[in-house]
Amino acid sequence: MPYPARVNPHLERARTHSKAWAYGMDMVDVPQHGTVIWDEHDLDSHDYALLCAYTHPDAGADELDLITDWYVWVFYFDDHFLELYKRTGDIDSARTYLDRLDLFMPAEGEITAAPENPVERGLTDLWNRTIPHRSAGWRQRFIESTKALLEESLWELANINEGRLSNPIEYVEMRRKVGGAPWSANLVEHSVHAEVPDGIAASRPMEVLRDCFADGVHLRNDLFSYQREVQDEGELSNGVLVFEKFLGLTTQEAADAVNDLITSRLHQFEHTALTEVPALFDEHAVDPAARAATFAYVKGLQDWQSGGHEWHLRSSRYMNEGALDSRGGPELGGATGLGTSAARIFGSVLATAPQRLRSYSTTPFRTVSPPRPSIALPFPLRLSPHLDACRRRNVDWAKRTGLLDGVVWDERRLRAADLALCAAGIDPDATADGLDVTSDWLTWGTYADDYYPMMFGATRDLAGAKACNLRLSAIMAGSATPSTQLEVALADVWARTTADMPPENRLTVRRAVDKMTSSWHWELVNQAQNRIPDPIDYVEMRRRTFGSDLTMSLSRFGHGRAVPPSLYRTRPIQAIEHSATDYACFVNDLYSYRKEIQYEGELHNAVLVVRNFLDCPEERAFEVVTDLMAARLAEFTHAATVELPALFRDYAVAPDVQEMLLGYVEEFRNWMAGIVNWHENVGRYTEAELKYHPMAASAFGGPTGIGTSSLRISSLLPAGR
Repeated sequence: MPYPARVNPHLERARTHSKAWAYGMDMVDVPQHGTVIWDEHDLDSHDYALLCAYTHPDAGADELDLITDWYVWVFYFDDHFLELYKRTGDIDSARTYLDRLDLFMPAEGEITAAPENPVERGLTDLWNRTIPHRSAGWRQRFIESTKALLEESLWELANINEGRLSNPIEYVEMRRKVGGAPWSANLVEHSVHAEVPDGIAASRPMEVLRDCFADGVHLRNDLFSYQREVQDEGELSNGVLVFEKFLGLTTQEAADAVNDLITSRLHQFEHTALTEVPALFDEHAVDPAARAATFAYVKGLQDWQSGGHEWHLRSSRYMNEGALDSRGGPELGGATGLGTSAARIFGSVLATAPQRLRSYSTTPFRTVSPPRPSIALPFPLRLSPHLDACRRRNVDWAKRTGLLDGVVWDERRLRAADLALCAAGIDPDATADGLDVTSDWLTWGTYADDYYPMMFGATRDLAGAKACNLRLSAIMAGSATPSTQLEVALADVWARTTADMPPENRLTVRRAVDKMTSSWHWELVNQAQNRIPDPIDYVEMRRRTFGSDLTMSLSRFGHGRAVPPSLYRTRPIQAIEHSATDYACFVNDLYSYRKEIQYEGELHNAVLVVRNFLDCPEERAFEVVTDLMAARLAEFTHAATVELPALFRDYAVAPDVQEMLLGYVEEFRNWMAGIVNWHENVGRYTEAELKYHPMAASAFGGPTGIGTSSLRISSLLPAGR
């Protein structure tokens, strides 16, 4: 914990106020369905005022009172939900209970519903004291994060009822929602009176800061609450337990791995704040006042991290006996207390230096001998009857648009990639024209994967890559004329894809392509720094380099307006999309490992990321990635067969919409089967093809891999395109 913890001078006032407020809301000594949730000793010993005084050290007296009341409320909700619904497994009553809470969170206007329990009474009071003082953008973010931490409690309850333990990727994603740290980040903005500007709030750097903050907070809580949650409550939502079971570790080894992940996330937080946020300001021309507000928010997140750690060491809510006695080190002489936090910075940096340095010290272009993967098709394979003709037309298209330039590609390399085979598997029902569109998108994405490292990576021309991205975006917007082969090919396939789209859909697709190309720039930056990504950042950015936003947006347009956008934002649909994408990414990482590591000096491969994080042998890293791939496939199947039918029931989804969403799931099945088949049969990763690979040791690697940055495109377009 590198940041010094400080305590707010208004602590005692907040203690007095919050205790009176909790009594006023009937949270103390008032039975709920015959069960007393808290007595006075519970409230005093948990000491939520101390938590807020540590996590918001610079808040004024009134702000600290309000923030403390919010935390009293959220912890009461957690225990209230535990006693009434988690312990009983009554998921139907839990859903009704959570649905009512929407009535007390209006974005505009007054609350008209009458509260019926302490959770509803507390929420009513807090909403009226907070919302009028904030902007519309902040209100929307706060409503979304509040709903997430409330509603996703059902995910935890459903897992308990099924006895189902989530996989590590699923766990981190869901813990952010149900754990409430994004909600806490919103309250940081409120407490320091510094809102993040709406224009950058949804940008990658700000999302990464929020997510790193959330992961650090939640995983730290998992360490302290393991005994209480796992041994007392029968809870399955705990990172230590997830690591313990997934990686086959002892409890202490799993705790050490979770602690290493916290360290990695804090390192990612620092890296983003220092290297990406300033560039974001310049890119969006953020004015000085908004820059100062954003940095105040970043500092507030740091204060929360250090303060939350200090509170966990003291609160009776958690397993922390003897923690304060063992604080410090030789340089402190065993000293403890508030005044020693800053002195521990040096020890923290020193202790985590090996992990930090390991991420920057990989040897590029080293010889590796990975095993050839052998992956069974996850679902039945069907191939388009138009495959052979598509192969011929794809080569003609690549020649016509200039992609076979003899520098990046030639015809031999294109035929070895056989992207028509990939298209035929992922889109078996496409028309001939539709299959051509899919194949050409795949070809453009694969060519771009090879083009960026050759044109920009070897010379570290990050500005050139950024300019290229801007040109590609302008071509899609119709404000620039294509000049390079990369631009000519994009202009051609873009026109064929979006010709009949309404303007709002074209804008959505363009933004998805922009997100994909910006992720290639992110890879180039890491290559220039010789920096292996943090494991969580890698998984989430891999989806962007893979083009998943593009393919999914096109798929949704193919379903027309019949499917409400809100359904795509639900947890089951998100789980289906993310797990399928991760499965495909891991398949590629296994097959492309030698090509990327030995021939391209690549850093963006799940095997390398896992090896670096766990500091384990290459063979073990392969096993872990293979297990992750299988776990994501199992999650896809669970979401499709168990959670999706429950979604249909809970949301009263119309039969025609159900049919479309079931077809959407079937597209993903075809997609995964087609990708596995392509990897098994394509020449791109074979020894025969690699011998032609330019092994220029002076060149940086770069964005490489599946070359399927845009998948299933024609199947995602309206019928008959």
